[in-house]
Amino acid sequence: MIGIIRYGAGNIFSLTAALERLGIPYGMINKEEDFELYDRYIIPGVGHAGAAMAKLEQTGLVPKIKSLKKPTLGICVGMQLLTSHSEEGDSDLLEIFPIKTLKFAAGTEYKVPHTGWNKVYPEKENPLFENIPNGSHFYFVHSYFIEFDNTFTLSSTIYNNKFSASIWRDNFYGVQFHPEKSGAYGETLLKNFSKL
Repeated sequence: MIGIIRYGAGNIFSLTAALERLGIPYGMINKEEDFELYDRYIIPGVGHAGAAMAKLEQTGLVPKIKSLKKPTLGICVGMQLLTSHSEEGDSDLLEIFPIKTLKFAAGTEYKVPHTGWNKVYPEKENPLFENIPNGSHFYFVHSYFIEFDNTFTLSSTIYNNKFSASIWRDNFYGVQFHPEKSGAYGETLLKNFSKL
């Protein structure tokens, strides 16, 4: 059973629609006691990382999130919140991963935001990407990226520069792309997460 952490900065609808399609049971986490009802957690997120962090802090759930020992997945801005700092709003974040979220350099060849389908390449073996071939396409929409780091990068993508498409540390995972909008392989990833 997956608990979706509600803090007012996530696109819940597309995520819940995907979970319903896949028959994966889920519920909403609004307060600390709700965490006990679930064995996995998702932190969704869209928009501005600094604003999302401020909303998350207002819930009072930050200490609990940082202490979680069960599988936890951040999606898009939810992934960025797991890092230590974002150039978006010069914001300090959860610091679960000691890496930074940086702004893409705009150029004539590479438009910002990075929007659309791009290939994802595994950097490590992990059950989250089981049955997902090397170079599979996933759907991205973001202006900021998480720096590539050999210790924490689980998979990478290239757009202007190589960056972390997904990250992994202990029970914490993050994906920059939207698995709920990424077709069959996105659904495979959500199914894999539900079995971690």
